[in-house]
Amino acid sequence: MTRSATITLDLSAAGATVSPRIFGTFVEHMGRCVYEGIYEPTHSTADAAGFRGDVRDLVRGLGATIVRYPGGNFVSGYRWEDGVGPREQRPRRLDAAWHSTETNAVGLHELAAWAESVGLEVMEAVNLGTRGPAEAAQLLEYTNHPSGTALSDWRRTNGREAPFGIRVWCLGNEMDGPWQIGHKTADEYGRIAAETARLMRFIDPDVELVVAGSSNHEMPTFGTWERTVLTHTADLVDHISVHAYYEEKPGDTASFLASSVGLDAYLDEVAGIIDEVRAERGITRPIGISVDEWNVWNQTRWNEVDKPAVFTGDWPEAPRLIEDEYTALDAVVVGSLLISLISHADRVSMANLAQLVNVIAPIRCEPGGAAWRQPTYFPFADAAHHARGQVVVPEIEVHTLDTPRFGAVPAIASVATIDEDRLALFAVNRSLTDAATVSFTAPGRVISAHVLSGPDGNVRATNGPDAEPVAPREITVTSEGATHTLTLPPVSWACVRVELASTSGETL
Repeated sequence: MTRSATITLDLSAAGATVSPRIFGTFVEHMGRCVYEGIYEPTHSTADAAGFRGDVRDLVRGLGATIVRYPGGNFVSGYRWEDGVGPREQRPRRLDAAWHSTETNAVGLHELAAWAESVGLEVMEAVNLGTRGPAEAAQLLEYTNHPSGTALSDWRRTNGREAPFGIRVWCLGNEMDGPWQIGHKTADEYGRIAAETARLMRFIDPDVELVVAGSSNHEMPTFGTWERTVLTHTADLVDHISVHAYYEEKPGDTASFLASSVGLDAYLDEVAGIIDEVRAERGITRPIGISVDEWNVWNQTRWNEVDKPAVFTGDWPEAPRLIEDEYTALDAVVVGSLLISLISHADRVSMANLAQLVNVIAPIRCEPGGAAWRQPTYFPFADAAHHARGQVVVPEIEVHTLDTPRFGAVPAIASVATIDEDRLALFAVNRSLTDAATVSFTAPGRVISAHVLSGPDGNVRATNGPDAEPVAPREITVTSEGATHTLTLPPVSWACVRVELASTSGETL
């Protein structure tokens, strides 16, 4: 069956500007993200620094803007000094977070140079698990102070004359989680985060600081954690983090397709808590939401099957950890989550798809072999390349779908952005069974339109080293004057771009 939907765009009411940092990514020393991921010196495409050229090309194509590094759970036991200086002198360490051996062949200098080569700003995380304010301040001095001190001159000796100039810093990672090295109560973490923030600002007043919020919406401390931590830090930090992962539960694909409804509620709740604390404390400076870990991830399998196997045995180098094989269905859910992030551009200041390569990633590769794009790569690339300018949150006339978790939800999710004379419209069809004929009005000419769905309706289709059957395909958009109509297959993502004739008018 084909249903109909109407998307109404009020271009005169365009709202917040999309921050490019919403299209960030994440590189953690976990599994094969770094080693055998971005870095493989023996690969045929490797450059002189050991980084894979084929992976680099895919990263550039993805369009990400900022990379969170080096963790993640890893950072809570990490000594940053281990990853600088002559490589042959760097120590091998046990990584208790992921039951692995860390060689430290890649550290700050290598990652920063690689990030610059692919156009990524570095977002550095400090260890507040086994370390504290002093070590965080030392790392900041090493990276950002010009010269004339032991630490800044050590950086120069290690090959980096100019400061790295890293602006964005995460104050630890998921400190509310009992799994975290150095897990703390909200008061304990709020206090150390405040002291760290204060000291870091003494050294470099221009840094942007991200305080750790809840690890997920279902944490028993959610809400209380945010209020307590912000009470300690609201006058010192610029952002508070949100981590959000979604998975398909057995027999409930409908709720999985509606995951962005859950993310919308999560973001709204955190925004409300921020506003409450700012009002209580009389703080006028804004505090953004940094969704610095988000994705689709089969956490149930990880916790019940894979993790117990990984954590009982040897300490391997770069083991294969959570290398989920993503489907067309997963890609559509990722697309809907991107719509949620863009729709909340007034509150979401940054977001990082976790992770970049191999580990629950849009890019996969094999040692000595090929690199390829997972289905989730494509909606992210669409949004990263085309979601520019101001956000237009549309009104959508469409039928609803029943879901066990979220109740009745609209069959279509959508958002648009306007950048000068360009409009980009993103839409998802959540229905498992029905196509949707979608009409929207915008004064101008459609210059591109494509859709991503499972080939021959197979929502479980995946990509691999030999073929990428799940990829965008061009579609026909029928235009009558300023009204444009396209058909979305069941379980699909669409990106439509319009060259606008005028943005001066009315509700369209």
